[in-house]
Amino acid sequence: MNEDQAPARDFTEEGRLLFAGYCDFIWAADKIDGLPPMGPPEIAFAGRSNVGKSSLLNALTNRKALARTSHTPGRTQLLNFFALGAETPNERMRIVDMPGYGYAAVSKTKIESWNKLMRAYLRGRSSLARVYLLIDGRHGLKEVDKEMLDVLDSSAMSYQIVLTKRDEVKKSEQQARIEATAAALSRRPAAHPEVLFTSSDTGEGIPDLRAAIARMLAERGA
Repeated sequence: MNEDQAPARDFTEEGRLLFAGYCDFIWAADKIDGLPPMGPPEIAFAGRSNVGKSSLLNALTNRKALARTSHTPGRTQLLNFFALGAETPNERMRIVDMPGYGYAAVSKTKIESWNKLMRAYLRGRSSLARVYLLIDGRHGLKEVDKEMLDVLDSSAMSYQIVLTKRDEVKKSEQQARIEATAAALSRRPAAHPEVLFTSSDTGEGIPDLRAAIARMLAERGA
């Protein structure tokens, strides 16, 4: 290493501390004009229905029931906002749980309403810092996921892929799944190049995700 080159900053401990404190539900919205007033940076979690989004949010925040888990796709039906770090008005950040896309056991009219809300939120929320898009690590990117990538790219919204269910993928196949996903993102302008692989059940990759979020906040000066 060049003597003038400082070692890369490790955000692991900062990430742990970020998610170690207060975190609680503060707001829910089903229409774009029903969003909470803008405040601290927001990070949103999106993913196909039943990708394990609620389980990941619970693992990330060290909670058992911050986000409700269900085997029924489409359980999250609103934009749910959670304050992180301290109670309002001293929040460090907000977490936004977005409705799952793809299959959901609801009407087509309701799904269309969700999609309209998500697109409006992605394009018009200046406090939204990044979207963490969850992809089922057992299967990789599906066509419906690629449609979501198109929405994020067209919205010029920074996003990072988080593969889920790592414990259900053979260790010998995990790196190949990461590399295949990264290759699919190489020409997408809004995609962060680093792909993370997590397991809500074992905790694998969760410290890496916390560190990535802490790094993103530091880069924004938040």
